[in-house]
Amino acid sequence: MKRTWLVVSLAVFVSLLLLFGLAFSLGRWEQLGGSKVALITVEGVILDSKEVIEQLEKYRKNPSVKAIVLRINSPGGGVAPSQEIYEEILKSRQVNKTPIVASVGSLAASGGYYIASATDLIMANPGSITGSIGVLLQVPNISGLLQKIGVKSVVVKSGQHKDLASPTREMTDSERQILQTMLDDVHNQFIDVVAKGRQMDRKKVEAIADGRIFSGREAQSLGLVDQLGNLQDAIDRAGTLAGIRGKPTVIQERKRRPFLLDLVRGLSPLNIDLPMPPPLTLSVNYLLG
Repeated sequence: MKRTWLVVSLAVFVSLLLLFGLAFSLGRWEQLGGSKVALITVEGVILDSKEVIEQLEKYRKNPSVKAIVLRINSPGGGVAPSQEIYEEILKSRQVNKTPIVASVGSLAASGGYYIASATDLIMANPGSITGSIGVLLQVPNISGLLQKIGVKSVVVKSGQHKDLASPTREMTDSERQILQTMLDDVHNQFIDVVAKGRQMDRKKVEAIADGRIFSGREAQSLGLVDQLGNLQDAIDRAGTLAGIRGKPTVIQERKRRPFLLDLVRGLSPLNIDLPMPPPLTLSVNYLLG
């Protein structure tokens, strides 16, 4: 009898082990268990949308994920990646009816706030920095330096504005007008997104869409933030919106740095991430200025 019990127990254990191993190898282990809240982080300058979009798509296909929390710590970034993340958030909400809550950490400004406005609910700390509804275009000008070292730039072009915003010469009035018209258009798109997402009168958004920043508490009083609270509050709120009873189980995609990078960071007395310098190219950014 005892031997039979041991054999049965061993068979069950091996079966469970094989099941978990198969689920893990197929990338399906996260679907085991009950209802969950998925946590996606957006850290630093938004230069690429691929990673966030892949996570949103992954959790859209996971039937156990009933809600998503988007944790944002970003000063903004490129227009295109911010808009792509925004659209993907809307897709997750519309296709799967998945509640998505934005949790503002220290900073969610410009492009960071742009993507937050696509969520069902925005939660921030009282001292969080947010807002900065505006568009900034930076064009480096190194013509003075080139003159000092005796270097000349020769340009052969097919059209008058083909070298628009060249860093090797001063910008002309007509070029400035072209860029200003483009920026005004993108700025209007930003205002439309906030007005729609926050269900605010467009005139009210226009009045505060001059690039200024707000604390979380100020943003709440203006209607840019729904509630004040930390990350755990946002997770609990997402679980409630999804109808999850009790404390929700949270899953998050872990990013593993190379061992050598971990070793170097561990030996560093400052132990900080150093941002890469921006490229000297024409770019339109939602940046905190």
